[in-house]
Amino acid sequence: MPRWKTRFVRAGDILGRLERFLLPATCVLCAGSLGEERAGGVPLVCALCRSRWPRLPEPVCPRCGQPGGYGLPCRQCERWPAALGRVRSAVWLTGGARRVTHLLKYEGWVGAARAMAGAMRHLEPLTKEVFLVPIPLGARRQRARGYNQSAILADALGQDLGLRVDGAGLRRVRETTTQTALAPEARAANVAGAFQALGMKGRSVVLVDDVFTTGSTLVAAAQAVSNAGATAIHAITFARAVPPVA
Repeated sequence: MPRWKTRFVRAGDILGRLERFLLPATCVLCAGSLGEERAGGVPLVCALCRSRWPRLPEPVCPRCGQPGGYGLPCRQCERWPAALGRVRSAVWLTGGARRVTHLLKYEGWVGAARAMAGAMRHLEPLTKEVFLVPIPLGARRQRARGYNQSAILADALGQDLGLRVDGAGLRRVRETTTQTALAPEARAANVAGAFQALGMKGRSVVLVDDVFTTGSTLVAAAQAVSNAGATAIHAITFARAVPPVA
């Protein structure tokens, strides 16, 4: 494709995303009117749809936040290294929560992050002392997508809660294949050593990502942040994948 056409396509894509962010007057999940909510600055997802996002039930594992356990050893996090502390997620990745995650991650609806951040704002690791650090994409995927959904979420949370966001201190130093179809052991191997961090000495850090599945990405990122000198590392995600039925 000629260079001028490539630039035109990219410009059109950017304008399309901007238009979708600025203009919708209806909920992206149910198509109902946003009415006063839209005027009040709560974009794209109506209150009813947000109320239907399924919250994780108590009790949860004190460390990884997986529901259940009831005092039994947690198989989810029993082999995690010490670098990663608590992990908490706002909702299950089902129904409308899955749909809004897809809209943010793949379809350019970046305004949905504000509603998602609203569901995350009360998660336990969030205090005024922490730095929010989004999980970075690889350079190739970042160029293809044009944005990082985890960075969008972290920025929305930072604006909502008045927290500091460090979007440059953690980077992905090698490309990894998508985690979606990988088994837990393969996920851990896929992201091992994939991250590098700078400027974290003495910080209390909360990693931010869109979805928790096995925790392997968060573990690898936490190890890099720990190596860079962070004193405490926790993590939060908007959604948590429902574990398969045994």
